[in-house]
Amino acid sequence: METKGLKGASIYLDIPTVTGTENIMMAAVLARGKTEIINAAKEPEVIDLAEALNKMGAKIKGAGTDRIEIEGVDSLSPIEYTIIPDRIEAGTFLVAGAITGGEVTIKGARKDHLGAVLGKLEEMGHKIETEDDRIRIIAKNVGKACDITTAPYPGFPTDMQALFASLLGVSKGTSIITETIFDRRFGFVDELIRMGANMKVQGNTLIIVGIKRYSGASVTAGDLRAGAALIMAGLNADGTTEISGVEHIERGYEAIDKKLKMLGAKISIEP
Repeated sequence: METKGLKGASIYLDIPTVTGTENIMMAAVLARGKTEIINAAKEPEVIDLAEALNKMGAKIKGAGTDRIEIEGVDSLSPIEYTIIPDRIEAGTFLVAGAITGGEVTIKGARKDHLGAVLGKLEEMGHKIETEDDRIRIIAKNVGKACDITTAPYPGFPTDMQALFASLLGVSKGTSIITETIFDRRFGFVDELIRMGANMKVQGNTLIIVGIKRYSGASVTAGDLRAGAALIMAGLNADGTTEISGVEHIERGYEAIDKKLKMLGAKISIEP
């Protein structure tokens, strides 16, 4: 693909996709004229990217709303920039605390980025404490069932869906998860069933009847979040759980085994 230069345009997104919004922003900052993104994603990562680009000399307005305007500039300048903490990683360790009935404190997490996740954990009966840049979960041994519907930010993040499915699998009662963002995102369910889960997929809905505890098994991570969900189940399970496809997990989590070991987990990644 070749071009003599990009020019600004008005772009409507059928779905407020994060990656789509970010890619359009990055292309538009050096395009000629004005670009408008309508129905833009509002995720914190979009805001963070816009702030970084603006510090480099870009002219971006409206990040964090559904309408973003970008006025093209001739060039950008290098900067040093600290990105926001990974809210999904923070959510993962909160689930780790909940599924083991433990207490976990996460330093550097942003509670304002995790409103939907924290709300659901509290709905399940787990205690959440926040101060400055720390979030602490004091888990109930058996959480209560709850229903979840994924939605664009500030709704419940689809990237936390599999993790909460794992958690709800050992919570008291029947839960329903409705996935509205992606199709076919319940591929992990068969693997949790191998570990004893009582779950059933019906279209874009997952029905979960809580059991007392998972049982260790050999399972396969088909993608990043599925792998994290299986680790959560393994932390709860009786016996040993062996997860293949670990490369998917390592793509999105830095040293997850070492961090979980710090919390007392018996986990290792074999080459």
